[in-house]
Amino acid sequence: MPDRYDIVIIGAGPGGYVAAIRAAQLGFRTACVESRDNLGGTCLNIGCIPSKALLQSSERFVEAKHALAEHGVRVGEVALDLAAMMGRKDRVVTTLTRGVEFLFRKNKIDWLKGKGRVAAPGRVVVTGADGAAQEVEAGSIILATGSESTPLPHLEIDEKRVVSSTGALSLDRVPDRLAIIGGGYIGLELGSVWSRLGAKVTVVEMLDHIVPNMDRELGTALQRVLARSGIGFKLGTKLASIREANEGFILDLDGAERESLAADVVLVSIGRRPNTEGLGLNAVGAARDEGGRIVVDDGFATNIPGIYAIGDVIRGPMLAHKAEEEGIAVVERLARQKPQIDYDAIPAVVYTWPEAASVGRTEEELKAAAIPYRTGKFPFTANPRARTNGYTEGFVKILAEAETDRVLGIHIIGPDAGTLIAEAVLAKEFGASAEDIARTCHAHPTLNEALKEAALAVDDRAIHI
Repeated sequence: MPDRYDIVIIGAGPGGYVAAIRAAQLGFRTACVESRDNLGGTCLNIGCIPSKALLQSSERFVEAKHALAEHGVRVGEVALDLAAMMGRKDRVVTTLTRGVEFLFRKNKIDWLKGKGRVAAPGRVVVTGADGAAQEVEAGSIILATGSESTPLPHLEIDEKRVVSSTGALSLDRVPDRLAIIGGGYIGLELGSVWSRLGAKVTVVEMLDHIVPNMDRELGTALQRVLARSGIGFKLGTKLASIREANEGFILDLDGAERESLAADVVLVSIGRRPNTEGLGLNAVGAARDEGGRIVVDDGFATNIPGIYAIGDVIRGPMLAHKAEEEGIAVVERLARQKPQIDYDAIPAVVYTWPEAASVGRTEEELKAAAIPYRTGKFPFTANPRARTNGYTEGFVKILAEAETDRVLGIHIIGPDAGTLIAEAVLAKEFGASAEDIARTCHAHPTLNEALKEAALAVDDRAIHI
C-alpha cells in the first residue's frame, strides 16, 4: 500500500517549505516533494539569498574603495578576490538550506526526493533521479513549484555568456561589458553587483521607465542614482537581434534610433513564468489562465477537489514572502481556520543601493482610479541618522486618501528601505491614517523618523524641512 499523508506539497521553495512546517505544527502528517539536492527552492539556492550575499559583498568592496576614507578609516590598495566572494555566497546558501532540512526533521516532515506529478486527485507520483517512481496518497495536494526565468525567443541561454539570473550569480570573472535585457528588479540588482565589481553595465528596457510595477517617481529616482554609479540605460528600446562578434556579442537595438551595443555577457532578465510543466495538470483537468498560471479561488483551491496552489504558479506578484503567506493561509484553512491575506499590503523591495521599497497603491494607480489623495514627502538629506551614516540619497513618500487620511501607499527610496517598509506595511495592514503614523513616537536619531516626517508632510507640517 502507498504511504498516506494528510498533506503532500510539491515544491520546497519559501511557499512550499513554510506550508509544510505550518501543516506539521497543526498536526497534519506532511510530506514535501522536491527534486533539488537542497531544500529552499529558487529563492534560497539560485535567487533571493545568493543575490543578496553578492550585493552585500559588492557594497563592502565599493565602500572600502571609496567611502571609508571620509570616516577617517585609511586602507591600502583594495583588490577583488572574486573566488572568495563566490565562496562566501555559496556558504551562506548552504547554511540556510541545511537550516530548512533541520526544520523538516524537527517537525517530522518527510522529504520525498524527486519530481512530483499529480496522477489523480489524492495521488502523487514521485520520480527520483534514478528513474524509480513511488506513489503516495494525500488528503490534500498543494502545488508550490515556483517560477523560472522567461527566455527570449531564438536566444539560447548557456549560463556562460548568455545567462539567466542563475548564471549571473556564478560568473567566474568580471565581464568587461555586461548587457542586461530587462529593467526589472532582478536585472537591476545583478547589474549593480557586476557594475560595482568593474563591469560596464547597460540595461536595455522596452518601456520608457524601469521597475514598472513601482511608483513612477521611485523608478525615476532609482534610475538617476544608478546612472550616477555608472550603469547605462537604453529605455524605450527593444532587442532587434543579436550576433556573435570577437568572442562577444553585438546587440542590435531598436529605440528612438537604431544602434548597436557590444557585450561580453548578456543577461536575459525579462521576467519569470510559472513552473507548471510536468505536474500532470492537463491529465487531471486543472484550469490555467492565459499566462499559464493555475487558476484558484480565494481559498487557493483549484477546480479539482483536494488540489490547491500557491506562490508563483498562481496570480499575483512573484515574491517569496507572498508565497509564504499563502502557504500558511492554505494549510490553516485546511485546519478549519479563517486566515485572510491583504494583497494590498504585500511589500516589494529592490535591493540595489539605495534600496527601493513600496507597499499599497502607486500615484499612477490612484490617478487612473480617480481617487482623491494627498501626498507627503520627506528627503533623507534632512534625516539626522542618514546624515551621520553618510547615506542621504532618496526620500519617503506617503499617499493618503484626501477625505479620510487613510494611508493608500507608501514608497521609499533610500538607505535600508527594505527594512523601513515593514512599518509602512503594518500601518497599511491596520488601516492607519497618515496622522496615526505622525502621532507615533519614533526614536531619535533613526532612519524611521523620515517616515514620521513624511506623514506630517501629508498635512503640510513636517518639522525638519
